[in-house]
Amino acid sequence: MKFMRLGTRPDTFYTGEATRTMISDLPSDLTIRINNVTYHLRKFPLVQKCGLLQQLCSEKGDTTSVTVELHDIPGGADGFELCAKFCCGIKIDLSAHNFVPAICAAKFMQMTETVGKGNFVSKLEVFFNSCILEGWKDSVVALQTTERFPEWSENLGIIRSCIDCVVDKILTSPSKVRWSFTYTRQGYEKKKQHKSAPKDWWTEDIADLNMDLFRCVVNTVRSTNMLPPQLIGEALHVYACRWLPDVRPNSETSTASEINQEEESEKGKKRLEMIVSLIPDDRGSVSFGFLLRLLNMGNLLGASQVIRSQIIKKCSLQLEEATLDDLMLPSSHDYSADHQVYDIELVEVVLEGYVTQWRKSYSRDGNSLNLITKVGKLVDSYLHVVSTDPNMSVQKLVSLAKALPDFARPGHDNLYKAIDIYLNEHPQMSKEEKKHLCSILDCQKLSAEARAHAVKNERLPLRTVVQVLFFEHEKHGGNATKSHENQQSVIKSQGGELTETTADRLNRLELSEQSTKAKVARRTSGPSSTSQNLDPKSENKSKGKKVRETGSDKIREIMDEDEETKQELAKVRIQRSKSEHGRRKGK
Repeated sequence: MKFMRLGTRPDTFYTGEATRTMISDLPSDLTIRINNVTYHLRKFPLVQKCGLLQQLCSEKGDTTSVTVELHDIPGGADGFELCAKFCCGIKIDLSAHNFVPAICAAKFMQMTETVGKGNFVSKLEVFFNSCILEGWKDSVVALQTTERFPEWSENLGIIRSCIDCVVDKILTSPSKVRWSFTYTRQGYEKKKQHKSAPKDWWTEDIADLNMDLFRCVVNTVRSTNMLPPQLIGEALHVYACRWLPDVRPNSETSTASEINQEEESEKGKKRLEMIVSLIPDDRGSVSFGFLLRLLNMGNLLGASQVIRSQIIKKCSLQLEEATLDDLMLPSSHDYSADHQVYDIELVEVVLEGYVTQWRKSYSRDGNSLNLITKVGKLVDSYLHVVSTDPNMSVQKLVSLAKALPDFARPGHDNLYKAIDIYLNEHPQMSKEEKKHLCSILDCQKLSAEARAHAVKNERLPLRTVVQVLFFEHEKHGGNATKSHENQQSVIKSQGGELTETTADRLNRLELSEQSTKAKVARRTSGPSSTSQNLDPKSENKSKGKKVRETGSDKIREIMDEDEETKQELAKVRIQRSKSEHGRRKGK
């Protein structure tokens, strides 16, 4: 950064309590009061260069000592002291950090050329035009200091001049950007080894500006249409990381902390609204992950429904680009220090918006179906993770799974895996909850491996297992018909129509393939049945015995089920009867 030194005399100001006095052989005859600070000075050097003091002292008459109140001076005591030292010829160093309070105070004190030649204002203007506006960091810092004096800075044209200068440098080709312009923060030294600065070299520095100044800079840059929207999006991302930290409420905070938190929350809400309003309309100008974090933050800060709707729409348009890590956001409603609570409702809202947009924008051709199928895989992967959350309710999981259309999920293996994970992590689930969870599963869309796993999965409700058995038989029904007829008498001996249906399901799968036999046997007869390796004769002799032993147990288990399960079994029996009748008729 650049500096300008004025004056040669050593600093003779000293402080005693709230009083600042200039050491001099002559007694002070001018008292200046600025808020809580009192200055004891000499009239002569100050009145000679300050038009305001000339006017005020003349109004006091020829009194020996004059007291002046300057509580409304812009720049406060610091700005006035720079002016007083300049008048006394005391050495001062001017930079972008103290330029704004100095020129505001000098203008207020009327230290212009009409009062005295080579006065303070003219020297400050030269320094501003030749040094501050020529450097990048100087311009940004000077613009940042105008936040303390907005009205004076605006009236003097400092804000407009600094913004124009900053924008001109942002639009400079990266190949022409000197590294001394930026990257002065710790850790950026390694980046200076590159021949040219990166395209986003300016984003970190303007992120230090307050909301209004940042908006002015970004809007001015956007109006030129000279930068790609992705760079504007990167600047918004950096600003959001700087000013929208993810701070969760703490129940143990004091009342004062709660008040400060409310103030910060209100500021955060305004910053969020500003960021959303500046996002370019171009798709991909910001990442999906950034948009979803904005939506999460909007829920946390209580943003308006209009703002949240805008973010949801932008998220929905880019859901196809999302990754699993993008969806792993903590809930804005629930918080736990013991484990991660995922915001599944947030993902569901975005998914519903995406499906609505997809139905409007796409036809069901190959390409569009591939896109929504990709989203379906992402959602199922997300279900795998959130299923491990001990506080995740069945209703939320089912609601998210159902938000995806059937055609977006050609196979249900991933969905079955999510259900199995949830059942394993929530062993205390009721029977009704298990049925509700498994109602989203379509057994016809399971692969052979998934069906084999489901058959021996003790965590699944019995009605789901029966469905799996039925569809497994339908797949291998032709091969099992003859064997089924040979065992009809054994099944009927177990008693009743319901017994026939149940034992039928168990035996059909056993008769389809050797591998399937072992799976059913493990579920019905226990672990010992899976380890038996029977020769053909022994197997035929033991088949009836096995059905008799396991069939009655299964019957009792099914009879204990509620009416809904019985109705499900009856439906399966009717479907099977129709299928058998069709096969016999074909023969």
